[in-house]
Amino acid sequence: MSELVVLGFDTADKADAILNRLVQLEKEYLVDLEDAVVAVRDSSGKVRLKQSLNLTAAGAASGGVSGALWGSLVGLLFLNPLAGMVLGGAFGAGSGALAGSITDYGIDDDLIKRLAEAIPANSSALFLLVRKAQPEKVLEAFKGERAKVLRSSLSPEQEERLRQALAAEPLVPSAPPSSSV
Repeated sequence: MSELVVLGFDTADKADAILNRLVQLEKEYLVDLEDAVVAVRDSSGKVRLKQSLNLTAAGAASGGVSGALWGSLVGLLFLNPLAGMVLGGAFGAGSGALAGSITDYGIDDDLIKRLAEAIPANSSALFLLVRKAQPEKVLEAFKGERAKVLRSSLSPEQEERLRQALAAEPLVPSAPPSSSV
């Protein structure tokens, strides 16, 4: 089961930076994100949403490939597989893009819009749907990021650990003691 976590940040670019670091952690198999959305409210109050998964492009790509395959097979029946592949690919890409644009996947869009309207101007929020994670390692990577947990489906204990990690000061190496000779 996936967990929803919504984090609020004081600056407009911080949610993007955190998402980029999460993508790196995903490549290291420390976190598995099902969906992620960045919401940014500019100085005029307008909210922009940045989806991490473009369903229209993904649908067009998969539809184009399957359409080309089926079109070339049907084209073989009529002794013109090249025309069948081209027509099938075009039809498949169009129908895949249409299906991708109307598909709602991951985090509920109404929830994103409702919470994004509540963030202050010149700030951002990061909506995460996490399949699984290595909590200790992920929390250590984001220690002291000064984020506010706006909403989560975590257990109360897990949410408190997240709040403490985000509020904790990052570890800064202390200067070696000076020796007087």
